[in-house]
Amino acid sequence: MAVTLVQVDFPHQGPWGAEMTAAFEGLAQSIAAEPGFLFKYWTESQAEGRSGGIYAFASRPEAEAYLTMHTARLQGFGISGIRGLVLDVNVPLSQIDKAPML
Repeated sequence: MAVTLVQVDFPHQGPWGAEMTAAFEGLAQSIAAEPGFLFKYWTESQAEGRSGGIYAFASRPEAEAYLTMHTARLQGFGISGIRGLVLDVNVPLSQIDKAPML
């Protein structure tokens, strides 16, 4: 199965940890319903003042559409300095290195 990743991060001043979980549960539920969505690792670095995530999608077009929509959503929240990439996964090499593959 092909997997395409979306990597997003942006400046963030909090909340962090459990407070972030409580604040963004609704957003997480919305993300889970996106077309082609497989999973997301939520990322945060309080020391660097950045948060974001690594998202897996079933196809590149779904990943690209999500990145476009999510970037606009973040900008609508007043967030700038957003970094976003769409990346294809090399499955054979990833399997050697024990990546969970769907």
